[in-house]
Amino acid sequence: MEEFLLCFVPLFVAVDAVGVLPMFIGLTDGIEPHKTNRIIYQSIMTATLVALAFIAIGTATLKLLGITMTDFMVAGGVLLFIISISDLLTTEKAQRKVDPELLGAVPLGVPLLAGPAVLTTSVLLVNEYGFLQTAAAITANIFIAGIMFRFAKFINHLLGNAGVRIVSKITSLLLAAIGVMIVRKGITSLISGDI
Repeated sequence: MEEFLLCFVPLFVAVDAVGVLPMFIGLTDGIEPHKTNRIIYQSIMTATLVALAFIAIGTATLKLLGITMTDFMVAGGVLLFIISISDLLTTEKAQRKVDPELLGAVPLGVPLLAGPAVLTTSVLLVNEYGFLQTAAAITANIFIAGIMFRFAKFINHLLGNAGVRIVSKITSLLLAAIGVMIVRKGITSLISGDI
């Protein structure tokens, strides 16, 4: 249970479902409820399949390229830090017109739910806690995001636009701290020669 929680928390921060809510509301505004439900299902399935496929082949791909997990920890930690700083400094996540039929897959499933932060975090967690714990944590987090999408208007009304932004900024700050921690662990491994 402890290992699951150690996987769950960083992935919860990386998914940032609360931060994606305003975009979800904007993209699905005016779409009929039954179509919105289909979009939610499509986004959950796409994000889950992409994330699980990535962690299944991610480590093997790194080995094939001659990249050690220590290399990936440093690069991944820096990437997480940059993504989180970008989210902290921008007022809104990028929004653009998309085809309602593909909305659940792109951009909601990928890259908003299963984006670079989630994929990078997942590969790092697989190395530390194993495939099953990481896969369970990914699935649980994406499922929670789906529930939040289902009750998006209620949550947005409850927190208000300011509240949603505050929660999103706090999660981005946590992600930045996780990025720094991963870089620190990677550099420590490099120095100690534990590659």
